[in-house]
Amino acid sequence: MEKNNVFEFATGDITIDEMYKLMIGSVVPRPIAWVSTRSMEGVLNLAPFSFFTVASRNPATLLLSIGPGVGEREGTVKDTLVNIRETGEFVINVVPAVLAASMQRSSADVASREDEFQLAGVTPKAGIRVDVPSVLESPIAFELTLDRIIEVGTDHVVLGKVEHVRVNAEAYASHYKIAIESWQPLASLAGDFALMKPAFSV
Repeated sequence: MEKNNVFEFATGDITIDEMYKLMIGSVVPRPIAWVSTRSMEGVLNLAPFSFFTVASRNPATLLLSIGPGVGEREGTVKDTLVNIRETGEFVINVVPAVLAASMQRSSADVASREDEFQLAGVTPKAGIRVDVPSVLESPIAFELTLDRIIEVGTDHVVLGKVEHVRVNAEAYASHYKIAIESWQPLASLAGDFALMKPAFSV
């Protein structure tokens, strides 16, 4: 409701979808976790998620929120979550601008038996500490083991302990710092995507 040039929204007065739109348009920019997993049958899965951040520095832990299936798979559990639960391993690959089209292809709703590395047109690179490949073309990949899964309403918050980090030379500055400007990380903006402007200090 608008009052004095301000719109006020109480959770109980709007739909879940309307609140979702307010959140994803306000909590920006969000990095994209391009998550690779392997099913118990050995099928490779690759899917992007924009509810992603650092959960803890010690132990090094990343956080990923996975929603329910959509479209024809509405009400089901996403393959990424199934695979993480069953194997306890996954890889989070970062997404540079040059991989935007490949990332978008991997977001398609396909059968669980389909290899999404092939669908995206990217190359699997064998993991060092986990039996899940990273995306070779991605400049940075975090190999993770499952710490815990927390059910929050319709979604599942996944905490993964970092076991290994692979950083390509062009993305590495020095002294464990990342050369962010060199690989142009993609950010999620309520259905659209954005690139970082030149950084500045305050």
